[in-house]
This record gives sequence, structure tokens and C-alpha cells, in this order.
Amino acid sequence: MRVVPVRFRKLLLAVGLALLLAGGLAVLIGDFEPDSDTYILATATTGGTFYPVGVAIATLTKQVLEDEHGVALAAISSAGSEENLRLMRSGEARFAILQGLYGAWAWRGEGRLAEREPYTDLRSVTALWPNVEHFLVRASLAETGTVADLENLVGRRFSIGARYSGTEGSNRHILSALGIDPDRDFRLVYQGYGASADAFQNQLIDGMNTPAGVPVGAVTRAMAAARDDAVLLSFNEQQREAVNRDYPGLWQFFDIEAGTYPHQNESVRTIAQANLLAVTADVPDEHVYRLLVSLYDNLGFLHAFHAATRAMALESALDGLPVPLHPGAVRFFHERGLEIPVHLLPPEVDGGEG
Repeated sequence: MRVVPVRFRKLLLAVGLALLLAGGLAVLIGDFEPDSDTYILATATTGGTFYPVGVAIATLTKQVLEDEHGVALAAISSAGSEENLRLMRSGEARFAILQGLYGAWAWRGEGRLAEREPYTDLRSVTALWPNVEHFLVRASLAETGTVADLENLVGRRFSIGARYSGTEGSNRHILSALGIDPDRDFRLVYQGYGASADAFQNQLIDGMNTPAGVPVGAVTRAMAAARDDAVLLSFNEQQREAVNRDYPGLWQFFDIEAGTYPHQNESVRTIAQANLLAVTADVPDEHVYRLLVSLYDNLGFLHAFHAATRAMALESALDGLPVPLHPGAVRFFHERGLEIPVHLLPPEVDGGEG
């Protein structure tokens, strides 16, 4: 049994209340009029991991930072990484949770964001938890147990994620790197995580990928219902290198331990990219610094709130970041004794790439 420290119990209750009351925040963003030091934090849909953890981070700032330092975040739901970047570019949001791939695309002006100029005002605050790939297919199609088995889905229904979502974008990148053209080879279904789990259970699709922090509720549901008819696919080194070809080191191996999901009797070696907390360059250094102090001094609160965040630790805060740090983050990590790679120093800091 996991014991929640007494000092975190009031925060957890506050997050629970915020989640109950916050469902309509996304539609209210145009009417949101915060004071000068309350920032919008864009997350993703309410069924994934970005949203509840974003609400937890925002609640933490309200409880720890607002009274003493006048700084707080307000979390909103969104369509995910791609929309979050649009909200940041337009000035509607100053903070966002992003998939690492979308951070790399935005910074370079590549991939699904190639029509836009490189987003040079984007900055990293910290790596969060790993976004773990969960390729789930019918057992009858899993001949090798690796993602090579996705070739057995040719002509079959595959849920690639909601349209224009970060899930769709990263799935397309991975599939293309593995030599699969999803539009040509699959009968694509555009669904969120919960709907994908229902469709798998009801035999309406034969495969899906729901990248998120472990454990993913939709994967738990799908595997519980499908019993022995569902297999999580693994990656080998050659397959990981193919996915990382244009972005070395972005995806790392991640072992989903046996028993993490129903009827999962063996460990599965998949891959994961870092999710990151991003910010626009114009946010004051002191605000970003104070946010990181509150986050890492109260990391046990996030660990108690959501299992995915238990992978978060100061020593891994810079792992897989595709975008230079904000100067306020540079100050924080220097004070905490981390060695910051040159490529993560922003142009406004001496030695940064500009």
C-alpha cells in the first residue's frame, strides 16, 4: 500500500476538486483574463496523462507560489502537442506540455510543422515523464512480438489517434521510419485512447498505439477485455535506430515490466520519448526559476498523484530535451549541480547557440 505523506493530502484533494471543475476550461480560453502573473498551461485531452498531470502542476503553483511570489499556472485541455504550439505562437498560452518530437519539429521547422518558420522563441523548462509507445495488436498477428509484426496489419483497421493530435503525428513518424505508409497500408481509424480501447475490445480494430506514461488506462482496459488476444509489441536496436534516424537520442528503450497490464506475463522492451514542459522565451527568468523550485521541492506530490510521474527525478530532468532551456531553468539546474550540455544553453545565455 502506498502511503501518501500528510503534507501532500490537501494538495491531492485540491487536484481532485480541480479535475472535477476544470472540464470546461478549454472552451473558456478566449474569455480567460488572468492577472499579469497567471499563465495558461496547455495540456491535452482529458483522457490522457498530460491533462491530469498538468492540473496537478497548476494546483501546486496555486498552493505554493501564488501567495508568496504572485505566480501561478492555469491548466486547460487541448488537442495535444500540435495545438499547444499553436496556442504558444499566438500568445494564448505561455506554458505547454509537449511530446519531445513536437519540440524538435517546432525548433527546426520540420515534420508536421514544416510549413511554419522554426520556433526560435520556444524554450524548455524540464523533462517530465517518458511518453512510452504501446503498440497493441491481435495475438494472431504477433508472429515475432516486435513492431515488425505491424506489417501483418496491412489492409486491417489501425487506430492512429485523434485527428491532428500529437499521437497521430508521432505515430506517423514511427510508422514511416519502420517502412510503413499508414495511409496506403492500413485502414486508418482516428480515435482517442478510450475509444480505441473500446474498439479493440469490440473487434472493430486490430491494432493501436497509445503513447503515454505507464500505466495507460486505455491499455489496461483493452488487455483486460481481450485477455490472451492482445500483445504489446517490442522494439529491437535496429528498429529504435530507424525511428531516431533524424533525431538521435530522442527515443530511448523503456521496459514495461511484466504484470504492468492484465495478462502481460513477460517484460516488453519498447521505446519512449521525453515529454517536456515548455515555455515561451518572454516569461521572466524569476518565474520559471520559482516554478522549478516548487516542482522539484514537491516532487513527491506528483509521484503520489500519478504513477507516470514516478519516473521524474532531478537527475533525469535534462534527458531527451530537444529545445534549449529557458534562462530561469539554466539558473535552477546550475544551482542544483547539473551539468548543462552546450546545445541546451539558450541564445540569451553566454555560450548558448544562437
